[in-house]
Order: sequence, then C-alpha cells, then structure tokens
Amino acid sequence: MKMKELFDRGEFVVSAEVGPPKGIHVDELVEEAKTYLKDVHAVNVTDNQSSVMRLGSLAMCKVLKDAGMNPIFQLACRDRNRIALESDLLSAAMLGIDNILCLTGDHTKMGDHPRQNLYSTLTPYPFSHSEASGIRCASWRKRTGW
Repeated sequence: MKMKELFDRGEFVVSAEVGPPKGIHVDELVEEAKTYLKDVHAVNVTDNQSSVMRLGSLAMCKVLKDAGMNPIFQLACRDRNRIALESDLLSAAMLGIDNILCLTGDHTKMGDHPRQNLYSTLTPYPFSHSEASGIRCASWRKRTGW
C-alpha cells in the first residue's frame, strides 16, 4: 500500500528501517523482518547507509515485497546523477515498489571509500519537488508510463 494512502486516511503510520547486508544472502534478514516488523505499516530499506557498500536498496525492497512486506525504497542522491535516479525510479515502478524516500545520503568520507567523489548532480530537495510533486513530472510520466 502506498504510504500516501495511509496519510490521506489520517492514520498514524509506523515504519521501521532495515539495512541490506554486505552480500547476497538475505534469508535471515527477511525472516527477522517478518518476525519483528510484522506490525509496522512499511519497512524503509536503506541505500548504502553510512556510505558503505551493501546490497542495493531496490533489490532488497523487491525481496521484502515478495515476502509480503510494504517496502520504502530509499534513494540516496549522493551516488547518482539525474539519469541514474530516473532509471532507478522507473525500475521501482516496474517492480511495484510504490514508496520512495529520496535523501542526500551520508558523506562518502564516512564510508569505506572516503576518497570517492560525491557523484550526484541533484540534491533530494529540487528532485522531490520536481519528480515527486509533479511540478515537472508530467512529461517524465508521459515518457515512462508511470
């Protein structure tokens, strides 16, 4: 269910956060999430938190969705230019991921590649105002069918 629908109904919404592993083995994380997070409305899946490489947020969101959970795709603008951001949004739509949280992301100096340059040409602020609120989104939606 889209978070917006819960907010529109005036519900008090509870979400929890999970961090994907530094590998591809997710079965234990999924089982723990199903056990401990069964009473939350949605699960926020972090995107390389603390600037440390991990399994991608979108992949983990798909796994959690397939397990019956309601994921929030966290999208760190730090690692992506506009083309990559739009591609990830399109991929999320194709996978049925309805909830997206755009963030700047932690500075790369905090992570396991501290000399890595910040790559993004955007911050989440103009991005969210243009893509999420629909101010400049109509042509993008028309092109993508989302």
